[in-house]
Amino acid sequence: MALQIGIVGLPNVGKSTLFKALTKNPVEISNYPFCTIEPNVGVVKVPDERLDKLSVMSDTEKIVPAVVEFVDIAGIVKGASEGEGLGNKFLANIREVDAIAQVVRVFENSNITHVHNKVDPLEDIEIINTELILADLETVTKRMERLAKDARGNDKDAQFKLIIAEKIKHNLEKGLLANTADIDFDDANTKIAVRELQLLTMKPFLYVYNVSDINEQLPDILENRLHVKLDIKIEEELIEMSEEEKAEMELTSHINDLIVKAYDLLGLQTFITTGKIETRAWTIKKGATAPEAGAAIHTDFQEKFIRADVIMWDKLLEIGSWGKAKELGAVKTVGRDYVMTDGEVVEFKV
Repeated sequence: MALQIGIVGLPNVGKSTLFKALTKNPVEISNYPFCTIEPNVGVVKVPDERLDKLSVMSDTEKIVPAVVEFVDIAGIVKGASEGEGLGNKFLANIREVDAIAQVVRVFENSNITHVHNKVDPLEDIEIINTELILADLETVTKRMERLAKDARGNDKDAQFKLIIAEKIKHNLEKGLLANTADIDFDDANTKIAVRELQLLTMKPFLYVYNVSDINEQLPDILENRLHVKLDIKIEEELIEMSEEEKAEMELTSHINDLIVKAYDLLGLQTFITTGKIETRAWTIKKGATAPEAGAAIHTDFQEKFIRADVIMWDKLLEIGSWGKAKELGAVKTVGRDYVMTDGEVVEFKV
């Protein structure tokens, strides 16, 4: 399931350094704006201790973790919605991703240029969000013009979509993200109307605070946002260190916190298959049914689904084997309507 989270932010806040720390791959990092022009894409393994434990139980030859894709997108500046800097390119690239990880500089360092010559995390967030909001306002306004024309012709679908667009526009005009609009996001028709708008600020947001101390307490207005704190420079340096060096310097990576939160932000969860050949994490959307989960393995598993046998990973581990778990009645047989739970070990019958 190729869902992507875009790494965005002002120039020189640590986006490309973070991308390097995530992917363990070299990227161009320089102390000047717009070092990144074409987006870098990296596939990152999702840390999951469940796989290691189950692989020991199954005496597995190979472990295959879930992955999440990160995209390092060019820095944005004030006026990007009107084409300033690499604005048009930035907006086009971010439109292609499924969620946004916004890197925000909190650390002070006079040797690293800040595009506005001062460190103000809240102002930086507002600059980025304002540019996205302005771009969305333009999109919604144009869409409303077309919907209004159809609505006047008594098109019920257009009338409904126009109401949704009006509510979102009202939100944007107040300087708020589209994903906070007062609409029923669970309604099927609303979902269609929202998806057709293709708005930047309808995407889920995660803030990555680039700090010099991850234990630093930030103002409530920052702490209350969905966020991760990282010393991104330290994360980059840890790539080159041995485990002994890390222990000697008492340094611990926190990059996995970001990976796990990004995976969750994308609305993803994992089910597991385990055996002698491999123990594998399979990625599905939250709320997926058993047949939909089967499609992650092969389309035939959805189309020809008969049933699935499931058990939570920790229960299976406690019992010690799949065969014994079935003997004890701990394995549950489920049908087509069963909604999957994260961490279930599954066998499909097709």
